[in-house]
Amino acid sequence: MMRPTEGCGYVTSVAIGGMPIDIRSASLDFIRMIENRYDGFVTEPVNAGIRFDVDVVQASSANQDEDLRVSRTADRWIMSRGDFRAEWDPASNLGLVRQAAYPYAIDSVMRIVHSLVLAERGGFLGHSASVVRHGRGFLFSGVSGAGKTTISSLAPSDVRVLTDEISYVRRTGDGYQAYGTPFFGDLGSPGENITAPIAALYLLTHGQENRAETVSPSLSVQRLLRNILFFADDASLVKRLFSSACEFVSKVPVYELTFRPDGEVWNLIQ
Repeated sequence: MMRPTEGCGYVTSVAIGGMPIDIRSASLDFIRMIENRYDGFVTEPVNAGIRFDVDVVQASSANQDEDLRVSRTADRWIMSRGDFRAEWDPASNLGLVRQAAYPYAIDSVMRIVHSLVLAERGGFLGHSASVVRHGRGFLFSGVSGAGKTTISSLAPSDVRVLTDEISYVRRTGDGYQAYGTPFFGDLGSPGENITAPIAALYLLTHGQENRAETVSPSLSVQRLLRNILFFADDASLVKRLFSSACEFVSKVPVYELTFRPDGEVWNLIQ
Protein backbone atom coordinates (compact mmCIF):
# COMPACT_ATOMS: atom_id res chain seq x y z
CA MET A 1 0.00 0.00 0.00
CA MET A 2 3.06 2.24 0.16
CA ARG A 3 3.05 5.17 -2.24
CA PRO A 4 5.77 7.66 -3.15
CA THR A 5 4.79 11.26 -2.41
CA GLU A 6 5.58 14.47 -4.15
CA GLY A 7 9.13 15.50 -3.39
CA CYS A 8 11.25 13.23 -1.22
CA GLY A 9 9.25 10.69 0.73
CA TYR A 10 6.96 7.68 0.93
CA VAL A 11 3.59 7.25 2.58
CA THR A 12 1.51 4.38 3.86
CA SER A 13 -1.61 4.20 6.03
CA VAL A 14 -2.59 2.13 9.07
CA ALA A 15 -6.34 1.85 9.75
CA ILE A 16 -7.44 0.74 13.22
CA GLY A 17 -11.04 0.98 14.37
CA GLY A 18 -12.03 2.34 10.98
CA MET A 19 -9.74 5.36 11.46
CA PRO A 20 -6.73 5.52 9.12
CA ILE A 21 -3.53 7.31 10.07
CA ASP A 22 -1.19 8.15 7.20
CA ILE A 23 2.51 7.79 7.96
CA ARG A 24 4.99 9.59 5.74
CA SER A 25 8.76 9.38 5.81
CA ALA A 26 11.79 9.96 3.63
CA SER A 27 13.00 6.51 4.72
CA LEU A 28 11.73 3.72 2.48
CA ASP A 29 13.06 1.11 4.93
CA PHE A 30 11.03 2.66 7.74
CA ILE A 31 7.81 2.59 5.69
CA ARG A 32 8.44 -1.03 4.74
CA MET A 33 9.00 -1.86 8.41
CA ILE A 34 5.70 -0.19 9.34
CA GLU A 35 3.82 -2.14 6.69
CA ASN A 36 5.35 -5.38 7.95
CA ARG A 37 4.53 -4.56 11.60
CA TYR A 38 0.92 -3.64 10.83
CA ASP A 39 0.22 -6.28 8.20
CA GLY A 40 -3.53 -6.76 7.95
CA PHE A 41 -4.23 -3.16 8.96
CA VAL A 42 -2.39 -1.38 6.13
CA THR A 43 -4.58 0.43 3.63
CA GLU A 44 -4.35 2.98 0.86
CA PRO A 45 -3.30 6.45 2.07
CA VAL A 46 -6.34 8.70 2.33
CA ASN A 47 -4.62 12.11 2.25
CA ALA A 48 -7.61 13.59 4.07
CA GLY A 49 -7.36 12.45 7.70
CA ILE A 50 -4.64 12.22 10.31
CA ARG A 51 -1.10 12.27 8.96
CA PHE A 52 2.24 12.01 10.70
CA ASP A 53 5.53 12.93 9.08
CA VAL A 54 8.21 10.77 10.68
CA ASP A 55 11.78 12.01 10.89
CA VAL A 56 13.95 8.93 11.38
CA VAL A 57 17.05 9.75 13.42
CA GLN A 58 19.93 7.88 14.97
CA ALA A 59 19.00 6.09 18.19
CA SER A 60 20.38 7.74 21.31
CA SER A 61 20.80 6.38 24.82
CA ALA A 62 20.84 9.86 26.39
CA ASN A 63 17.18 9.97 27.48
CA GLN A 64 16.08 6.34 27.17
CA ASP A 65 14.74 6.24 30.73
CA GLU A 66 12.47 9.27 30.28
CA ASP A 67 8.84 8.39 31.07
CA LEU A 68 5.95 8.97 28.70
CA ARG A 69 4.45 12.47 28.89
CA VAL A 70 1.33 13.65 27.07
CA SER A 71 0.24 17.27 27.40
CA ARG A 72 -1.76 19.83 25.48
CA THR A 73 -0.73 23.33 24.53
CA ALA A 74 -3.14 25.90 23.10
CA ASP A 75 -3.44 24.17 19.73
CA ARG A 76 -1.70 20.80 19.82
CA TRP A 77 -0.83 17.68 21.75
CA ILE A 78 2.80 17.07 22.71
CA MET A 79 3.96 13.48 23.30
CA SER A 80 7.41 12.48 24.44
CA ARG A 81 9.29 9.55 25.88
CA GLY A 82 12.94 8.61 26.01
CA ASP A 83 12.79 7.16 22.49
CA PHE A 84 10.60 9.71 20.67
CA ARG A 85 9.09 13.17 20.55
CA ALA A 86 5.87 13.93 18.68
CA GLU A 87 3.25 16.60 18.27
CA TRP A 88 -0.21 16.54 16.74
CA ASP A 89 -2.58 19.35 15.83
CA PRO A 90 -6.18 18.00 16.03
CA ALA A 91 -7.51 20.96 14.02
CA SER A 92 -5.37 20.28 10.95
CA ASN A 93 -4.88 16.57 11.81
CA LEU A 94 -1.18 16.96 11.00
CA GLY A 95 1.60 15.72 13.22
CA LEU A 96 5.36 15.23 13.44
CA VAL A 97 7.32 12.37 15.00
CA ARG A 98 11.06 12.27 15.62
CA GLN A 99 12.26 8.76 16.42
CA ALA A 100 14.76 6.03 15.64
CA ALA A 101 14.11 3.35 13.02
CA TYR A 102 11.96 0.92 15.01
CA PRO A 103 8.17 0.56 15.32
CA TYR A 104 7.75 0.97 19.10
CA ALA A 105 7.64 4.77 19.09
CA ILE A 106 5.11 5.23 16.28
CA ASP A 107 3.13 2.40 17.88
CA SER A 108 2.88 4.45 21.08
CA VAL A 109 1.98 7.60 19.14
CA MET A 110 -0.89 5.80 17.39
CA ARG A 111 -2.23 4.39 20.66
CA ILE A 112 -2.17 7.86 22.21
CA VAL A 113 -3.90 9.50 19.26
CA HIS A 114 -6.57 6.80 19.05
CA SER A 115 -7.21 7.11 22.80
CA LEU A 116 -7.66 10.89 22.45
CA VAL A 117 -10.02 10.59 19.49
CA LEU A 118 -12.05 7.84 21.15
CA ALA A 119 -12.37 9.83 24.38
CA GLU A 120 -13.94 12.67 22.42
CA ARG A 121 -16.43 10.27 20.80
CA GLY A 122 -17.55 8.21 23.80
CA GLY A 123 -15.28 5.22 23.21
CA PHE A 124 -12.01 3.99 24.68
CA LEU A 125 -9.02 1.67 24.43
CA GLY A 126 -9.27 -1.05 27.05
CA HIS A 127 -6.65 -3.29 28.63
CA SER A 128 -8.59 -6.37 27.61
CA ALA A 129 -8.83 -9.22 25.16
CA SER A 130 -11.73 -9.22 22.72
CA VAL A 131 -13.23 -11.74 20.34
CA VAL A 132 -16.08 -12.24 17.90
CA ARG A 133 -18.34 -15.28 18.21
CA HIS A 134 -21.43 -15.82 16.07
CA GLY A 135 -21.32 -12.19 14.99
CA ARG A 136 -21.20 -10.81 18.54
CA GLY A 137 -18.28 -9.17 20.33
CA PHE A 138 -17.05 -10.07 23.82
CA LEU A 139 -14.48 -8.28 25.97
CA PHE A 140 -12.32 -9.94 28.66
CA SER A 141 -10.80 -7.31 30.90
CA GLY A 142 -8.14 -7.47 33.56
CA VAL A 143 -4.72 -6.35 34.69
CA SER A 144 -1.56 -8.15 33.58
CA GLY A 145 -1.76 -11.78 34.62
CA ALA A 146 -5.55 -11.86 34.87
CA GLY A 147 -5.82 -14.30 31.96
CA LYS A 148 -6.46 -12.26 28.81
CA THR A 149 -4.01 -14.26 26.70
CA THR A 150 -5.06 -17.53 28.37
CA ILE A 151 -8.74 -17.08 27.58
CA SER A 152 -7.85 -16.10 24.01
CA SER A 153 -5.66 -19.16 23.51
CA LEU A 154 -8.43 -21.44 24.84
CA ALA A 155 -10.97 -20.08 22.34
CA PRO A 156 -12.74 -22.72 20.21
CA SER A 157 -12.57 -22.75 16.42
CA ASP A 158 -15.74 -20.67 16.01
CA VAL A 159 -14.12 -17.72 17.80
CA ARG A 160 -12.16 -15.01 15.97
CA VAL A 161 -9.69 -13.12 18.16
CA LEU A 162 -9.62 -9.32 17.85
CA THR A 163 -6.77 -8.88 20.36
CA ASP A 164 -5.36 -10.47 23.50
CA GLU A 165 -4.10 -7.16 24.88
CA ILE A 166 -5.72 -3.83 23.88
CA SER A 167 -9.37 -3.66 22.80
CA TYR A 168 -10.76 -0.91 20.63
CA VAL A 169 -14.28 0.18 21.65
CA ARG A 170 -16.32 2.69 19.65
CA ARG A 171 -19.72 4.14 20.43
CA THR A 172 -22.06 3.46 17.50
CA GLY A 173 -25.64 4.67 17.69
CA ASP A 174 -27.25 3.08 20.75
CA GLY A 175 -24.52 0.51 21.33
CA TYR A 176 -20.82 -0.24 21.16
CA GLN A 177 -18.62 -1.87 18.56
CA ALA A 178 -15.39 -3.84 19.11
CA TYR A 179 -12.66 -3.69 16.47
CA GLY A 180 -9.61 -5.81 15.85
CA THR A 181 -6.25 -4.25 16.68
CA PRO A 182 -2.61 -4.99 15.79
CA PHE A 183 -1.67 -4.51 19.46
CA PHE A 184 -0.93 -7.92 20.97
CA GLY A 185 0.33 -9.46 24.18
CA ASP A 186 1.78 -12.90 24.87
CA LEU A 187 -0.30 -14.41 22.07
CA GLY A 188 2.34 -12.89 19.79
CA SER A 189 0.15 -12.07 16.80
CA PRO A 190 -2.19 -9.23 15.81
CA GLY A 191 -5.94 -9.64 15.93
CA GLU A 192 -8.20 -9.99 12.93
CA ASN A 193 -9.19 -6.74 11.27
CA ILE A 194 -12.94 -7.23 11.74
CA THR A 195 -15.66 -5.70 13.90
CA ALA A 196 -18.80 -6.74 15.80
CA PRO A 197 -21.33 -5.24 18.24
CA ILE A 198 -20.34 -5.81 21.87
CA ALA A 199 -22.63 -8.24 23.68
CA ALA A 200 -20.89 -8.49 27.08
CA LEU A 201 -17.86 -7.54 29.16
CA TYR A 202 -16.26 -10.21 31.35
CA LEU A 203 -13.98 -9.22 34.25
CA LEU A 204 -11.41 -11.99 34.57
CA THR A 205 -10.42 -13.81 37.76
CA HIS A 206 -8.46 -17.06 38.11
CA GLY A 207 -10.19 -19.76 40.16
CA GLN A 208 -10.74 -23.48 40.71
CA GLU A 209 -14.03 -23.54 38.80
CA ASN A 210 -15.72 -21.84 35.89
CA ARG A 211 -18.56 -19.48 36.74
CA ALA A 212 -19.98 -16.14 35.58
CA GLU A 213 -21.74 -13.76 37.96
CA THR A 214 -23.45 -10.44 37.25
CA VAL A 215 -21.59 -7.38 38.52
CA SER A 216 -23.39 -4.30 39.88
CA PRO A 217 -23.23 -1.13 37.77
CA SER A 218 -21.19 0.82 40.34
CA LEU A 219 -18.57 -1.92 40.69
CA SER A 220 -18.57 -2.43 36.92
CA VAL A 221 -17.66 1.23 36.39
CA GLN A 222 -14.85 1.04 38.96
CA ARG A 223 -13.38 -2.11 37.43
CA LEU A 224 -13.73 -0.82 33.87
CA LEU A 225 -12.02 2.50 34.66
CA ARG A 226 -9.01 0.65 36.07
CA ASN A 227 -8.48 -0.95 32.68
CA ILE A 228 -9.12 1.96 30.32
CA LEU A 229 -5.92 3.16 28.67
CA PHE A 230 -5.57 6.91 28.73
CA PHE A 231 -2.26 8.72 28.63
CA ALA A 232 -3.06 12.44 28.87
CA ASP A 233 -3.36 14.54 32.00
CA ASP A 234 -6.44 16.39 30.77
CA ALA A 235 -9.29 17.00 33.21
CA SER A 236 -12.02 17.50 30.61
CA LEU A 237 -11.22 14.25 28.77
CA VAL A 238 -10.91 12.31 32.03
CA LYS A 239 -14.40 13.51 32.90
CA ARG A 240 -15.65 12.35 29.52
CA LEU A 241 -14.07 8.93 30.03
CA PHE A 242 -15.87 8.57 33.36
CA SER A 243 -19.18 9.41 31.65
CA SER A 244 -18.35 6.98 28.85
CA ALA A 245 -17.66 4.18 31.34
CA CYS A 246 -21.01 4.82 33.07
CA GLU A 247 -22.80 4.84 29.73
CA PHE A 248 -21.06 1.66 28.61
CA VAL A 249 -22.07 -0.42 31.64
CA SER A 250 -25.64 0.87 31.35
CA LYS A 251 -25.88 -0.70 27.89
CA VAL A 252 -23.53 -3.70 28.01
CA PRO A 253 -23.95 -6.57 30.53
CA VAL A 254 -20.92 -7.00 32.81
CA TYR A 255 -19.96 -10.31 34.47
CA GLU A 256 -17.23 -11.52 36.80
CA LEU A 257 -15.78 -14.54 35.00
CA THR A 258 -13.93 -16.88 37.32
CA PHE A 259 -12.20 -19.60 35.33
CA ARG A 260 -9.63 -22.33 35.36
CA PRO A 261 -7.38 -22.79 32.31
CA ASP A 262 -9.45 -25.21 30.27
CA GLY A 263 -11.64 -24.79 27.22
CA GLU A 264 -14.85 -25.55 29.11
CA VAL A 265 -15.01 -21.93 30.25
CA TRP A 266 -16.20 -21.06 26.76
CA ASN A 267 -19.50 -22.83 27.50
CA LEU A 268 -20.29 -19.77 29.66
CA ILE A 269 -19.62 -17.23 26.88
CA GLN A 270 -22.96 -16.68 25.19
